[in-house]
Amino acid sequence: MPNVLVVGPTRGLGYQLAKQYAQREYSVTGTARSGPPKDAHHDIHWISGIDVAEESAGKKIVEALKGHKQDLVILTAGFFGKESFDEPDFDAEVKMYKTSAIGPVFIVHHLHKAGLLRTGDKGSRIIIVSSESGSISLRHASEGGGMYGHHASKAASNMVGKLLSLDLKDDGIAVSMVHPGFMRTEMTKSVGFDKFWDDGGAVTPELAAKSMIEWIDNEFDMSKTGQYWAPRGPGDIGTAEAVLGKKDSLPTPLQLPW
Repeated sequence: MPNVLVVGPTRGLGYQLAKQYAQREYSVTGTARSGPPKDAHHDIHWISGIDVAEESAGKKIVEALKGHKQDLVILTAGFFGKESFDEPDFDAEVKMYKTSAIGPVFIVHHLHKAGLLRTGDKGSRIIIVSSESGSISLRHASEGGGMYGHHASKAASNMVGKLLSLDLKDDGIAVSMVHPGFMRTEMTKSVGFDKFWDDGGAVTPELAAKSMIEWIDNEFDMSKTGQYWAPRGPGDIGTAEAVLGKKDSLPTPLQLPW
């Protein structure tokens, strides 16, 4: 039975990933800042008191895993603070960078140094949940500026994943960054993106998780380590046609440009 660690699965995409893997009878461990959600799937093992934005997160996760190696690690924790050029938010930006780009380094570091990642021909796989918003190439004048902390922290997250892939390649551990899709979540609603849900092709976290799992099962191996992918393709990427060409000519899954 494969072991899956999902970091930050108390709601949205993370919860659906943990739930769907548990339904497939994987051994699933999830982390939470306080405790599991009330409707948590009964087969998910929980590690409470984990804040990805704190340096202690990696050590606490390692201690709680009690020596159990993980076949798959998915880092889903996120924070989205709305900003504009007229109203940047220093504290929110710091939190976004800590969550998206600093936390993953320390968590993966501690898992690896503790021997909790498999190496060799059947090495562990690591997914960093990023966003198409982290692609510098996909940023287009039609969408304007703003959202500095969110977009830039996702670009930094992509670089972190690339660097981790280089450090872990010789151990047979694959690392990839994934844009799971534009989703109908409280997070996107909180920054006013719900007004774009219908026109932007936003999907539920349940459907986004299903697409991600299919991509992980069928596509993700060492040949894709260090790469940046959209398992659901270009359909919900608003600037895809302006930057990459007609959507009906682009493949699904789609490798995204940096």
